[in-house]
Amino acid sequence: MLKLENVNFAYDKDLVLKNISFTLEKGQNVSIIGQSGCGKSTLLKLIYGLLHTEGKIYWEDNELLGPNYNLVPGEPFIKYLAQDFDLMLPLTAAENVGKHLSNFYPIKKKRRIKELLEVVEMEDLADKKAKLLSGGQQQRIALARALAKKPELILLDEPFSHIDHFRKNNLRRRLFSYLKEKNITCMIATHDSTDALSFADRTFVLKNAQIYADGSPEELYKNPPNKYVASLFGDVNHVMLKNLRQNESSRKRILLYPHEIKITTSSDIKAEVVKSYFKGEDYLIEANLNGEKILVNHRKDIAQGKNINLKVSEDLIKKRLR
Repeated sequence: MLKLENVNFAYDKDLVLKNISFTLEKGQNVSIIGQSGCGKSTLLKLIYGLLHTEGKIYWEDNELLGPNYNLVPGEPFIKYLAQDFDLMLPLTAAENVGKHLSNFYPIKKKRRIKELLEVVEMEDLADKKAKLLSGGQQQRIALARALAKKPELILLDEPFSHIDHFRKNNLRRRLFSYLKEKNITCMIATHDSTDALSFADRTFVLKNAQIYADGSPEELYKNPPNKYVASLFGDVNHVMLKNLRQNESSRKRILLYPHEIKITTSSDIKAEVVKSYFKGEDYLIEANLNGEKILVNHRKDIAQGKNINLKVSEDLIKKRLR
């Protein structure tokens, strides 16, 4: 179990993190999201022990002390994967993965390296020197090395940022399945909504140096407390309610994702198409709704200037207004 109590940190005078407190159960996967500079990486560094805080950080019943107390930062049961990878470039991929594994049992070590290379889909490049690998390949080797000594807690800072999109999804599935299987607690700082939605048990949203929202990914996505939280998961509309309801006079606004607004044959909600963006499975339609820009998903392209009729579920409106 990981526990933080009143953790603060400032690089200069202004606090990057303020009064951060939470408890994680063993084996949980937690995503940390928020705009650039909100403190995601700093939080991971504090937990690992690279930065000092007057607050308290515990693993199980043991307090984790930072660099003011430890000559060598970090704890043996925690692994931190930074964005710079820190590989030994003259060594091969396999040698990097096994660098900190004991040589006392060579067969066991070789088997462990092979297992981890398979997790990150790098077994075919085991004998290639790290300096000859691409950035994405180096990142995958760094991931495997972080797992080599079976950490109890792993801290990942944008761990898929250099990896090709076509390979990223499968790698994520393999990695997070492995972490669940081994009951390894994971915290991942990310800008990628897929990391936050598909694989996390819990999501922290950071803003203004604090945990701005905390909940399951499904809860935060389906019932976003505000536009900032909703926008971290993708495109979102913040629409005047009077543009969606007849006889509405209030100044209230409502959050709606593009897929929650339907284009229909007849409706009292009318808009004019400004532009269509091809997204693969469908199109993102940008339209003008009484002077407001609105984004709508639709299965077909729609020509600029065409008038469209829109529909939003009244049940959804009521739910978002609570």
